[in-house]
Amino acid sequence: MSSNNEAIATFAGGCFWCMVKPFDELPGIHGIVSGYTGGQKENPTYEDVKAGGTGHAEAVQIRFDPEIFPYGKLLELYWQQIDPTDAGGQFIDRGDSYRTAIFYHTEEQKAQAEASKAELAASGRFRKPIVTPIQKAEPFYEAEEYHQNFYKKNPAKYKAERVESGREDFLKENW
Repeated sequence: MSSNNEAIATFAGGCFWCMVKPFDELPGIHGIVSGYTGGQKENPTYEDVKAGGTGHAEAVQIRFDPEIFPYGKLLELYWQQIDPTDAGGQFIDRGDSYRTAIFYHTEEQKAQAEASKAELAASGRFRKPIVTPIQKAEPFYEAEEYHQNFYKKNPAKYKAERVESGREDFLKENW
């Protein structure tokens, strides 16, 4: 039995290719789109964002049923995909477009995100401070089609990216 509820969560966690698979195909997840958010330029392209100066981060927007897969569970999974202590990008990918951020869509999401960040900080899991910002959702621009579901379209390149970037080793070591 499923409900008709649908909500949106938006997370930036470095390369958006690596942020789709962990959330994809889970019960209650209705869809994931790779895109750009948090910047000033309308309708940026991948080349615009990669070149810098737009202020956008690569991000994923997740449509989900909160009765089946609650937002708090999404947050737990999100933290386990990133280095929340790195404000300069993620792993080998450096720069503003690869920053981490939780973009909240409701005050309830904001409160849950802040609580989960405080819980992670208090856990002692990381020696450095948790620097991932929590900010109000901004316009989200869908990335080009070749970026969507990259892990399915290019499994070998996806796997290599996770290993070569250092993401895989970091996640194994810390989670």
